[in-house]
Amino acid sequence: MDDAAVRVERPHVDVPLSKVKRGVADVATSRKRLELQLQTLNQQADKLEAQSRQALAQGREDLAREALTRRSAIQQQQTDLAQQHAQLQAEEEKLTLASQRLQAKVDAFRTRKETIKATYTAAEAQTKIGEAFSGISEEMGDVGMAVQRAEDKTLAMQARAGAIDELLASGALDDASGTAKDDITVELERMSSSTDVELELARLKGEITGGAPVPQIEGNATGAAPATEAPAATPEKQGETT
Repeated sequence: MDDAAVRVERPHVDVPLSKVKRGVADVATSRKRLELQLQTLNQQADKLEAQSRQALAQGREDLAREALTRRSAIQQQQTDLAQQHAQLQAEEEKLTLASQRLQAKVDAFRTRKETIKATYTAAEAQTKIGEAFSGISEEMGDVGMAVQRAEDKTLAMQARAGAIDELLASGALDDASGTAKDDITVELERMSSSTDVELELARLKGEITGGAPVPQIEGNATGAAPATEAPAATPEKQGETT
């Protein structure tokens, strides 16, 4: 994932939040220690008070006074510790409230972070899809241009071939292969073809009219000699036949 998305993975608010939570834990530990000390002082004060009563009961006022003096010093310590306990408790409450507010901000930031990541991922996917379609369009454009070039080249080649055929037919170009025909040869072949048609037509007419001989046309393609007329019959032969 891009660096912009990675930077939201570790929000900076995690650092002060951990410090605040650690501060709450430290203050709570100190408060608990003062409570244990106050409990011990209370036990000592109660013991000294009991000793002073016992000393008075036994007529030992001096011992009772000593016990009460010590008890007074303990009470002073209790007062000081109680003040410190109140201050620590207030500080703990303040840090706890700050920790809760900061935690709410962190939770909101993480929710926002997930939204940003989802939006970024969607935008990244959309960009990749767009780039893919763009690449396909460019490739299709290249294919279309290649097809167009091939068609243009084919048309140009066909036009060139037609032009060469026309030039060869007109005699403007010599056929190096030796297969080209000059104009005289072409005309003779045309006349020969026309003669062949006339002969075939005469033959068909002869068959239709009862098998009459078909006269040969001079200058036909087969080169046959023209038919000679039969000699006329003499009078003597005519009489013999009658």
